[in-house]
Formats: sequence, C-alpha cells, structure tokens
Amino acid sequence: MLQGEIPDRLPFVDRLELWYSYHSRAGTLPKRFDNQSTDASSSLMSVFSVPIPRNTPGLSITDIHREIGFGQQIQMICHSRLFRGVELVLKLNGKVFYHEKDPLVEYFPRLFDKLLRDIPGETTAEFITPLGTLTTKSVLTPEVIEQGGVPLMIEHPFKDVSDFPAFEYIFEHAEFVPQFDKVRETQEKLGDIGFVIPMLNRIPFQQLVLDHVGEIDFFYMVYDHPELVDKLMAMLEAVVLNDLEQVKQFEWPYIQFDDNLDGLITNPRLFKKHCLLGYQRYSEILHGQGKKVGSHTDGNLKPLLALLADCGLDVAESFSPAPLTECTFDDAWQAWQEAGPMIWGGIPSPLLEARTSEEVFRNYIDQLFETIGNGRIILGIGDMVMPNNSIDRIQYIADRVETHRVSAPNLL
Repeated sequence: MLQGEIPDRLPFVDRLELWYSYHSRAGTLPKRFDNQSTDASSSLMSVFSVPIPRNTPGLSITDIHREIGFGQQIQMICHSRLFRGVELVLKLNGKVFYHEKDPLVEYFPRLFDKLLRDIPGETTAEFITPLGTLTTKSVLTPEVIEQGGVPLMIEHPFKDVSDFPAFEYIFEHAEFVPQFDKVRETQEKLGDIGFVIPMLNRIPFQQLVLDHVGEIDFFYMVYDHPELVDKLMAMLEAVVLNDLEQVKQFEWPYIQFDDNLDGLITNPRLFKKHCLLGYQRYSEILHGQGKKVGSHTDGNLKPLLALLADCGLDVAESFSPAPLTECTFDDAWQAWQEAGPMIWGGIPSPLLEARTSEEVFRNYIDQLFETIGNGRIILGIGDMVMPNNSIDRIQYIADRVETHRVSAPNLL
C-alpha cells in the first residue's frame, strides 16, 4: 500500500504495546492468550513503550497479533546521538542512578532509553556543558506505571535566552549514530505479521514546542523573542538536514517524523510560517532517496487538512478522528482524495471502550468500510490500542478486513 500497489486486502496494522503491557502486569490477559509461555518475540517493543515484564505467562505480543490477524506496528528511532563534551547526570528522587560523559542518547531531551519506568517519582536530568547546564524534570506516578505509560516532562531544558550557548554546544558536538541494523534485525525477527517504522525526531518547530521549550513558554517566546525562535529554528533545521543526509545510506521503503502534530497547538498560521516549507523540503529529499515519508499526526488535524494536502507527506500516521478529536474521518478522507497524505489509522480508540455501545461501534465500522471502498488506507487504531480497549472489537475489525476485498479500478 505504501508503494501504491494493490493488496489483496486492506492492511490493518497498529500497536498493542500499552494494552499488552497493562494486562501482562495485571495478570488480566484474556484466557485465549494466557495459556502458553512467552518466546523471544515478546522483546519486540519500541523505544517509546514500556518494557514487558520478564517471564510473563501467556502468548507474546507478536503471537497475539498473529492470533488475531492484526498486523504489528513497531516504531523505532533509527539513530542515536553521541553528545561529545557533554556530561549527563540523572537523579531519581534526588539519588543519582546514571552519570556518564559523552553519553549516547536515543531521544534528546526526553531520554526514553535512559529513564526508569518502573519506579514512581521525579527524575532530574542535567546536561552539563562547558557553556552551561540544561536541566529537565519528569514525573512518573504509580497509576502511569500500572497503565504502561512513560514519564511526563514537566520542566523543559530551554528556559530563556541564557540557555542558548549550552543548547547550541550540545547540537554542535552531537554525532549521528545510525541504528539501521537494529531496525533491520527487528523487522527480520518480527516477520510477515508486521512492519517496523524507522522514526526520526520531530521537525524543528515541533521539537521546540513539545521537547525543548514547552507549549506555553514557547508561545510567549514567539511573541516576545521572535528573533530567538528564528535562530533556534535555523539551528535545528541544519540538524534535521544532516539527519536526512545520514539516512541516505539506509535502504527502507518508509520513514517517519515523530511530530505528534495537532492543529490547535501548531495552528494554520504557525504551520504556514514554520512547518510547510520544511515538510516540503524534507519530503523532496526523502523521495529522492526512494523513500515514502510520513508524520505521526495523532492530534486534531481539522485546521490543517488543506495545508497537509500540500506539504509533501505521503502518510498521516496514527490519524485519530472523532470522537477522539474534532476532525471526523470523512473530513480527512474527502480533503485528501485528490491530493494529500494517505491515512494510517482512522479508528478512534474510544470506540473500543465499554462506554461505547456495540451498536455504535459496529455502525462506525460499517460506515468506515463503506466510505473507503477501494481507496488507499492503512487501517489502524488512533493513537494506539489502549489498556481499556476491547480485544474482541479488534478481532471484529480484523475479521471484517478479511471479508472486505479490494479491487483494482479505483485504487491506483
């Protein structure tokens, strides 16, 4: 489907990681999945998910995907950064648990590969450079651990203009370290039941809003210090362009930005100014490498539908329509039929909750299949299958996919 070819049935591919992690920890896996021992495939978890407890009874997550007939999506950062001349100190509740010079980091500044995910409390990260120290804070509650979530960043590293020298130093001394072999090995291990999505960091604007500055402080910065915003954007733009040059050697059909795009935060005016040309430039580069390119777009896209049609992206992944956002499936489907990204997603996770009646759920699925007909889409759950979602409803969708055959005339 990514290459524009005609499949014998619609792909139905997404993530069970949170659902599986929660029920494995709680001992509440459905009986149909809990009567066998795990195998090595249970270790196939993305860097964005909580590790599954070892020696968990029952089928592995990959075997559950195969049992249901639900393709497994794995999102995996395809590179790390080696921060030369930087000292990284991590403290949980005031006690140091990690201290390293020249650290190798998968996702700066959120440190998904470094933070502890099974102990509640506050984690402080210090990035010590010759030009100053940047500090972040993240919190993890027992409830989030139970649900298989990740620490929430409550303090971002870039707080004011005085942090620019240290921030610039970190990126000027960062080295791109490919993890392409890890992606290939994971795909080989996964087999034909699923697909590994190699992930790049967010585009510059999304990095600033969500990772480096934070939403509220960044919007003050946009109005109070627009020249600083332009300076930061230019610096991060150079980093992204270098990343794209590095992935030239990586032969893979598809690559994705981890943008978490939402049209209320990244509104149309800001999107036009700070994102549109970047997306077009990045897409052109990746297309020149023979890759399709997508973005993780799990927020409200209604304000951005027309702009996304022009930005060069091939895929809007984890598309999460109403009732999860105010953007309906039909809104996006109609806007992008002539031009625009292909939808990966389209089934909002609240439909899989007990509070949604079986009648409402089935009517939505019936209407969905009627709407898409022979159209191009990769079905999935927006944002992903949640702990309180019904696996029986996932099974129902998988069974419907088997009976919904596509045909050639309208697909290409």
